[in-house]
Amino acid sequence: MTKLSSSEHFSVVASKEQICSELQGEVVILDIKSGAYYGLNQVGASVWNFIQSPKTVKEIQDAILAEYEVEAEVCKQDISTLLEDLAAKGLIEINNEASV
Repeated sequence: MTKLSSSEHFSVVASKEQICSELQGEVVILDIKSGAYYGLNQVGASVWNFIQSPKTVKEIQDAILAEYEVEAEVCKQDISTLLEDLAAKGLIEINNEASV
């Protein structure tokens, strides 16, 4: 599995193989291939909404730091964990090089 914490320049985008809906500030995602549902809290929903078009890990971190009161290192680790989890479930696509 790709370790996102090692590079802020990976490009991340939500997979097109899912359907999502926002409910009271949170996001529910249906993976079309597996039929599994996933839920994201408010911060996860912010990340999800942000990656509907390709973004670098650094851009995601900067957006969350601007929106929420969180320490930079905690933000970096939490986003890395979230993105790695979403990637493991096939809900996002990760590219080694950022889209420029």
